[in-house]
Amino acid sequence: MKRTYGGFLCAWAFACAVLNVSGGAVAADAPAASAPGADIKPAEQLLFMQSHMNGVEPQTELDYAVDYSGPPAKVNDTLRVLVVSPGNSKNDARVTDRTGNVNIPGGLPCNPAIIYFLEHDITEMEQLTGGQRRYFQQRVRMALAAGPAITPVSSESLGLGKHAKAQQIVIQPYLNDPNSERFAKYTGKRYTFVMADDVPGRLLMIRTEVPGEGSDFAHPLQKETIAYRGVLKNMSSPEGAPVKAPNAPRASR
Repeated sequence: MKRTYGGFLCAWAFACAVLNVSGGAVAADAPAASAPGADIKPAEQLLFMQSHMNGVEPQTELDYAVDYSGPPAKVNDTLRVLVVSPGNSKNDARVTDRTGNVNIPGGLPCNPAIIYFLEHDITEMEQLTGGQRRYFQQRVRMALAAGPAITPVSSESLGLGKHAKAQQIVIQPYLNDPNSERFAKYTGKRYTFVMADDVPGRLLMIRTEVPGEGSDFAHPLQKETIAYRGVLKNMSSPEGAPVKAPNAPRASR
């Protein structure tokens, strides 16, 4: 089975200055997402515009633990990104999960696991709320284009192993959303991105959390995470089993 992802990538890459959404316009004072040639904010640069796979050798598999607490469903899985060309220079990495191959079109130099997670999230928001996926794409895009802070973070405190230069981006795309009454349960939803220079593929973790009553993130209604698990090298080597890098961090739960 093959699934095709790429809607978020295309929506980000071809963002418009004025965004109209079926069923209601985006608030006039909402920041427009960056269009090509526009002022791309540091958070957007870090997540989408950097060549995250630089230095990763061909036939290296990056593994990410997938943990979706539900609803709609609880899922524990492994996302696998197989780098085919050196540093994924040809945008030909092969992405698979429990369903099989996932086709994520090239176009941005970022780690395809980022697009994978965001596409899953947007599809799920559409299913859970009955809203338009384009609307949720736009809200996430605008939150990143608003220039959220990039802050140092202790990766050990997140259960992600020791990394000296881990950085974190946190956004809440649906706060102050003029249409949030249509999906009030998700107004406080929080997205956390953690990147680190010393990790193959740069991505340490992406997590979304829907808080409990009274914005209680200690007891979230829903939590979904992908987290770097480790690297397997020489996947096509006839010499024997692939080699897993030592001291790979365990996924945070």
